Amino acid sequence: MPWYDVAAYFFGGAFLANFVPHFVAGVSGRPFQTPFATPPFRGLSSPAVNVLWGLFNLAAAYALLVVVGSFELRRVAHVAIFAAGLGLASVGLARSLGRLQRGAA
Repeated sequence: MPWYDVAAYFFGGAFLANFVPHFVAGVSGRPFQTPFATPPFRGLSSPAVNVLWGLFNLAAAYALLVVVGSFELRRVAHVAIFAAGLGLASVGLARSLGRLQRGAA
């Protein structure tokens, strides 16, 4: 497997992990941190901005998995690399967002 497929699957998982909290917060009507807030990554953006940012992350994940790479769900190596990106990004997001939510940032 070429190195760029490995990178695409890993970062595809990371983008998919980032899709979830933004989209869920947005469709729930709750403000949430985005790069577009003031201050960036610490302030809160509107629910609509979060839905759009979540959809951008979903599109980026799709592009990386399907357009750049040719992700096959039945290939263990593909799923393992994707899961590593998803898992590491999820843990990183949980840690950083947990600090922000507690005000310890």
